[in-house]
Amino acid sequence: MSLSRRGFVGAAAVGGLAALAGAPTTRAAEPRTVLPGDPEYAALTLRGYNRRFVARPQRIYVPETTDQVADAVARCVHGGLRIAVRSGGHCFDGFVDDPGTQGLIDLGRMNEIRWDARYRAFSLGAGAELSAVYPALARWGVTVPAGICKGVGVGGHISGGGYGPLSRRLGLVADHLYGVEIVTVTADGTIRPVVATRDGPHPELWWAHTGGGGGNFGVVTRFLLRSPEGGGEPERALPRPPAAMTTARLVLPATTEESFVRFLGNYLDFHARHRDPGNRFADLYAPLSVHPLPAAYTEILLLMDADAPDASARLEEFVAVVGDGVRPRPMLEPATVASYPETAEKSYYARAPEPPRVKIKAAYLRQPYTAEQLRICYRRMADPRCFGESVLEFLPFGGAINAVAPEATAMAARDSFMKVLIHAAWRLPADDQRQLAWAREMYRDLYAGTGGVPVPDERNGGSYINYPDPDLADPRWNRSGVPWPAFYYGPNYARLQRVKAEWDPKNLFRHQLSVELPAGGG
Repeated sequence: MSLSRRGFVGAAAVGGLAALAGAPTTRAAEPRTVLPGDPEYAALTLRGYNRRFVARPQRIYVPETTDQVADAVARCVHGGLRIAVRSGGHCFDGFVDDPGTQGLIDLGRMNEIRWDARYRAFSLGAGAELSAVYPALARWGVTVPAGICKGVGVGGHISGGGYGPLSRRLGLVADHLYGVEIVTVTADGTIRPVVATRDGPHPELWWAHTGGGGGNFGVVTRFLLRSPEGGGEPERALPRPPAAMTTARLVLPATTEESFVRFLGNYLDFHARHRDPGNRFADLYAPLSVHPLPAAYTEILLLMDADAPDASARLEEFVAVVGDGVRPRPMLEPATVASYPETAEKSYYARAPEPPRVKIKAAYLRQPYTAEQLRICYRRMADPRCFGESVLEFLPFGGAINAVAPEATAMAARDSFMKVLIHAAWRLPADDQRQLAWAREMYRDLYAGTGGVPVPDERNGGSYINYPDPDLADPRWNRSGVPWPAFYYGPNYARLQRVKAEWDPKNLFRHQLSVELPAGGG
């Protein structure tokens, strides 16, 4: 039997929805519902990246249209079910896979990628994975500076800012976001799908999705991508990628503490000097990974525009600078050159076949780590408690990202040059406490001078909401007295709260680090 949604609003003005206010839901608008015990239930609950968290919802809705998303939201609201929404399933923490999740809306089948002539923008279904986005856009010769992990879904990725190998050259994905289509719930319970765009309507709701994080304001069903300077034709709407890219790896084998400190110090100093928009190395993406025992090596992946001026000479310059004074000398593996689509296919990371158990801790750097912090990195990575799959990552930031004013998008981090990610990963539940303690203690020691967390100041830039860490809201681990929103949103948080009050006044869309309603609810 179809469900009547009181006050459901739908019209051509909000994406071509056919239902009228107060009209009953048609059979075509009903989403497929998966219940515990159904054959698909287990697979849908295990789509998350972090095996520490697995939800057991009463109902899983698998919509294919915005109408069906609206119907799923209505069923959750009228049934009193706590809502969670899944796109690609790459949330590092238990925001979707939470014991409190009762109604899970899985957007995996809303993955259409097409040109929308009405909005003169590319339309990406919120369930589309980056593995499909890159080749789809390549048909028009354009791309977006999205992530290196191809299994990531665009839903949370774009909402949280969206960052990847081309971001130092082209900015964040959110910098190319023209609009969102989103199902919201008004104060009187009306289920209201709307389209919010950069130039209106609802520009504040659009702004909130340019780095405000996923799961805060409603259910995004699709994103509209067109650069601010983009033209009205698909070939001109988004930036063009490099025609060809050089890929190489620079490897430092297991070494002494002194050589490690020198190598990592050289690396951070280099990127701190080349942080400004349009710098000589803006086309170089060189993430560094420190691997623990038994491998115990440090590796830099090098991705660079192969056709840029002096590309080979600049690559050699980078290798010489980071290897200066390091013994043994880092080893440069033979470089390869391939087209951008081939590079994205072969050098970007595929989805892991069996996700691990994970804990992450992250931070932005405004200044390089001190020598003592570098020594902490070395000693903690030599700690046998992190044996195996864990990794310490340094991810270059800055460049074109820093060309945008902090208030222009919800992503306020526009003055950092590097992201740090402590990525603890393991397989056995029996190892949970050991691995959690290792990650938390390393972070605490790195930021001992600021209460165990990267309090935004002249050296630290807070953290990235797409690398969420509920410990920042826990006084046992955040002893700074600085509230968690300051780390993720800085001065933009009050504006996000006002958007929350207008578009989700009942706080139906929430998780451990969701935007909170203002004091008094408005």
